Amino acid sequence: MPTTPRVLVLHGPNLNLLGTRQPEIYGAETLDDVNSLLREKAIAAGWDIECLQSNHEGVLIDAIHSARRDGTQAIIINPAAYTHTSVAILDALNAFDGRVIEVHISNVHKRESFRHHSYISLRAEGVIAGLGIQGYLAALEAIIKANNK
Repeated sequence: MPTTPRVLVLHGPNLNLLGTRQPEIYGAETLDDVNSLLREKAIAAGWDIECLQSNHEGVLIDAIHSARRDGTQAIIINPAAYTHTSVAILDALNAFDGRVIEVHISNVHKRESFRHHSYISLRAEGVIAGLGIQGYLAALEAIIKANNK
């Protein structure tokens, strides 16, 4: 009997404030809104999905390690500020065999120069930035389509 494909969605620091923190940049939707949309799309496609937000780098790394062990096919990650600083998250992702798609709600290339560099992009098959929360849905759709090939 085939196993149900599984995707892990990781939200980095401060994304728990989505909808209230700088809505002019990040929009009015909450993290619960994002996760609900993702769950709906994943379930409709026959996928299991886990969504996790943490302000702690080690928690995100532990989740990546768990995904490596439990047969998760893909990770969608919005590492937020860790994008620009975390070699540790990059190393964890490099040990993960599935697909990785990096998502950013805002267009990081139109923002401060320090946001233009991403350690995570060194591992990601794709990067989606500037589409708001629709970027998460585009990432999930790409993962589902790639798995069905």
